[in-house]
Amino acid sequence: MFKKIREDLNAFKERDPAARSKAEIFLLYNGFHAVLFYRLSHWLYRHKRYFLARWVSQYAKFRTGVEIHPAAKIGKGLCIDHGTGIVIGETTVIGDYCMLYQGVTLGGTGKDAGKRHPTLEDYVMVGSGAKILGPFTIGSHSKIAANAVVLEAIPPHSTAVGVPAKVIRQNGKRVESDPLDQVHIPDPVAQELARLSKKIKELEKKLEEK
Repeated sequence: MFKKIREDLNAFKERDPAARSKAEIFLLYNGFHAVLFYRLSHWLYRHKRYFLARWVSQYAKFRTGVEIHPAAKIGKGLCIDHGTGIVIGETTVIGDYCMLYQGVTLGGTGKDAGKRHPTLEDYVMVGSGAKILGPFTIGSHSKIAANAVVLEAIPPHSTAVGVPAKVIRQNGKRVESDPLDQVHIPDPVAQELARLSKKIKELEKKLEEK
């Protein structure tokens, strides 16, 4: 546990240009405190001190504004920037050296049993307000844009944006649409609304001409 805490501290120092010293991070950084409380609650949880583990996590939520279930599995070097509003569910798995910004949710869809929260592989960055919902994997070195809503797996070295999120870059190259893609097809309801809107404008124009 203490080795991971040192890694967390180093990660904050390396990634936050505003950090002047490790002492400042240790004493004043809300995101670091959230990770610190998690390390303690997770240790208690693994040693079957479930009530104490939940008490620590709930105190941490009150103290930092970050809610991390003590059963979640988080690797070393996690950096939480600001952190307020972050929620990390029970079966979430986070790899090494990931970065989360404020308002991120790593949650479930409410219909899954067992593993129902996402897995983030190493070096994943999740932007402010992004929601990742479901028991799938976000590949290593991927970036999730601010306010994106991710509902399916994201390959490694990808950038995903939008609601629902779609991969726009992979391995440094822009992703072209796949003509054989049977999942990301046009929304027929939206298409019909657009057609009706166009028709209404045409009728209005005819009425104005009369």
